[in-house]
Amino acid sequence: MTGKPREFGGSRVRPEATGYGTVYFAQHMLKEKGQDIKGKTVAISGFGNVAWGAAQKLVQLGAKLVTISGPDGYIYDEKGITQEGVDYMLELRASNNDVVEPYAAKFGAKFFAKKKPWEVKCDIAFPCAIQNELNEEDAKQLVANGCQMVVETSNMGCTAEAVKFLNANITFAPGKAANAGGVAVSGLEMSQNSMRYSWTAEEVDQKLSQIMKDIHDTCVKFGKEGDKIDYVKGANVGGFIKVAEAMCAQGHV
Repeated sequence: MTGKPREFGGSRVRPEATGYGTVYFAQHMLKEKGQDIKGKTVAISGFGNVAWGAAQKLVQLGAKLVTISGPDGYIYDEKGITQEGVDYMLELRASNNDVVEPYAAKFGAKFFAKKKPWEVKCDIAFPCAIQNELNEEDAKQLVANGCQMVVETSNMGCTAEAVKFLNANITFAPGKAANAGGVAVSGLEMSQNSMRYSWTAEEVDQKLSQIMKDIHDTCVKFGKEGDKIDYVKGANVGGFIKVAEAMCAQGHV
């Protein structure tokens, strides 16, 4: 079992791992284009573990994070969410009220009731909340507003129609590759348990960063088509080949 409390052998960085990992993946995507995540305007959805992890790493790396969302709507912080705001996300979650509107009152941000953050102008969008939260109309709105990249962070956060549109028009990272950070740190948790040893948060974070780079490089290897990288194709082909090679090595083919 993984994702355990620290007292029972759980790993440091596990709660925020999915969010951290997806930001690392985005960082490598930008590097492939000769760009940096620092200074990029970013919109994310959600305010749970995944969104909190992504928000924390985005702020650490110098991105300008302008949205978080909940079932009640989304907040837009034009100045950019600070570390204090990221910490407040934990308070919102702990309240069990499942709303983000109090953030707007506390930090002087704007609140948009019953709306999604995909109408906000941004460079990168990270759907971090629920399945099918970003549909084709949302995708078209993001592209029309100048969004350059969508990184699927929640499990199947984009509808099939949205994936098709985004992959054809801008750079899109599918969750099967981008959100592997949580599973990766679960693997690192198992390794630590086997060794009867606990790595520091910095050690786990460094290993997670390397794992996400390796996944990104696999997507590039199998998804590069001329000047474009099809991350959906790269993730699919890379995954199939990994399974096929394992089957061959075990004599099943």
